[in-house]
Amino acid sequence: MKIGICNEIFKDWNLEEIFSYIKSIGYEGIEIAPFTIASDVSEIENDTIKRIRELSELNNIQIIGTHWLLVKPEGLSISSKDENLRRRTSEYLCKLVDFTSKLGGKIMVFGSPKQRKINIGQTFEEVKEYLKEVIKPVLEKCYEKNVFLCIEPLARTETNFINKAEEAIKIIEEINHPNLKLHLDVKAMSDEGKPIPEIIEIGAKYLKHFHVNDKNLLGPGFGEIDYKPIIEKLKEIGYNGWLSVEVFDFSPGAKVIAERSINYLKKFL
Repeated sequence: MKIGICNEIFKDWNLEEIFSYIKSIGYEGIEIAPFTIASDVSEIENDTIKRIRELSELNNIQIIGTHWLLVKPEGLSISSKDENLRRRTSEYLCKLVDFTSKLGGKIMVFGSPKQRKINIGQTFEEVKEYLKEVIKPVLEKCYEKNVFLCIEPLARTETNFINKAEEAIKIIEEINHPNLKLHLDVKAMSDEGKPIPEIIEIGAKYLKHFHVNDKNLLGPGFGEIDYKPIIEKLKEIGYNGWLSVEVFDFSPGAKVIAERSINYLKKFL
């Protein structure tokens, strides 16, 4: 397993500073939230993509992939009853596959809680069918570009659609596409009501990516969640992907978050 970190932690830092700093403290990869670069991925110039790749190679920091896929542009939805809006969302996700591939990334984390919610008058099954419709062309593009779209179960406080690993797995199995996988997040799993190692075991067959954090919205080691059994279970199932630090409370500052998180995780690896 290798340790990566998400770029939105480094608010107001330029790219050169981010890559140089995370390299200096031992990170091996970085995960990009497209909205931190532009409101629409179509607006990101090739020179910017080229510069990110150059910094990746210069610092020997791998571009893991992308997350927070549908934060911007505003108004996108995979669950809307509006067929035109769902189609636009699908088209945008296809653009994100191209962007991820151009960066050299392999992972796209499909979280985006607000953009997948079950709206008033809808059922889980209805939204599930919309999801299948939206991601069908996206998965074709993923296959072409060798990128993996990873469904992320999220806590009930964030969304009302796909809150458990088992729900995500059922959808993955129904769609049955080689580029559709499972993403697990420690904060989100802490809401399931069962031991996190047990959830990891359930998802082992499809697990492709892993976010590390705490239910207090900070990094691993900042709260009460013990990572020893979590890392032990990941080793047991043979997981050899990324442990990517993603936090939602930036108040301690980027350096404190980045350094404490990696130093804590290294104790178990």
